[in-house]
Amino acid sequence: MVVTFLGGVILLAEVLNRIITSETELTRKVVHIGAGNVILFAWWFQIPAWIGISAAIVAAMIALLSYFFPILPSINSVGRKSLGTFFYAVSMGILIAWFFPQHPQYAAIGILIMAWGDGLAALIGQNFGRHPYQVFGNAKSWEGSLTMAVVSYAVSFLTLMTVEGNNWQIWIICSIVAITATALEAISKLGIDNLTVPIISGALSFFLIQTLISS
Repeated sequence: MVVTFLGGVILLAEVLNRIITSETELTRKVVHIGAGNVILFAWWFQIPAWIGISAAIVAAMIALLSYFFPILPSINSVGRKSLGTFFYAVSMGILIAWFFPQHPQYAAIGILIMAWGDGLAALIGQNFGRHPYQVFGNAKSWEGSLTMAVVSYAVSFLTLMTVEGNNWQIWIICSIVAITATALEAISKLGIDNLTVPIISGALSFFLIQTLISS
């Protein structure tokens, strides 16, 4: 099921890449957002950690190969050299190794924030960003950063509420995670946010839960 889903995501992106040649970022974000949802399959079906780690290693190798050779144009087709897709796969492997099978919700938070938050922030920022700003030379927009913050909060809240219930600590934790993820996305260069945002978001939500609720 997972392999079929991922294959469908990549196939859709490749088709879009050939049909809509002027929207290369759109096709890349189809893969970016779609691939991140695999963590939900892993969580719901209690896939063993070694399977997730192995899949992440394979994905990282394919992403690294595609960086040097255009075997999958939809993955690296935004007119800039970036190892973002490689870092994305690496972060998935790290989070699965860290949190599966005992605490899969934190792996889900990190990966889904990166998938949906960063993915939608890029699309909104590029198409509707009217108020730009720069951080360490990174060109961003307030519209894109606001999208990142809102989506990061929504992902964290829905995930933690499902596991921990709805209480005031969850609201605070989700706010901290959302602000941190947005800041990391704004300051990161060369695709390194695909590594820092998921890992720090997942780790931060875990430690805050341990501090404010579990203790």
